[in-house]
Amino acid sequence: MAVILGLIGIVGSVAPGLPGPPLSWLGLLCLYFLGGHNAAGEPMSTTFLFVWLAITTVVCVVDYVVPAWFTKLTGGSKYAGWGAIAGLFIGMIVPPVGMILGALAGAFLAELIFANKTAVDSVSSAFGALLGFLFGTGLKLIASGVMFYYIIVYLR
Repeated sequence: MAVILGLIGIVGSVAPGLPGPPLSWLGLLCLYFLGGHNAAGEPMSTTFLFVWLAITTVVCVVDYVVPAWFTKLTGGSKYAGWGAIAGLFIGMIVPPVGMILGALAGAFLAELIFANKTAVDSVSSAFGALLGFLFGTGLKLIASGVMFYYIIVYLR
């Protein structure tokens, strides 16, 4: 079960709608309660589990804050963020390229149409929204990947 949660956590780090790092942490939690231990025979510590809970919480919060911060940093409005999210969902038809291009196009069109910005300003805002999305996704993927590594280590 822990391995399945870890794998779904990795997928959820990239696919919207699935909470990647929390699912990976639940995989660690399963191993903790099942008495998982590493190759040296050491059991998973409570401290280790709570450190990963803190990391998971921080990554999830940062994932919500960073895209807006990157968008604002490049001069974008809230419309760019909403457009990026809408484009991401539409782009899920052809993952992962469609998701990235969808987020970029969604942010661009939202800035152009709803914020009444010029095409040049809209492109800048769209890249900010895209960079924020990629940064947040990268953080989630790294956290889930490392937790999956520890799931494998403590599976023995």
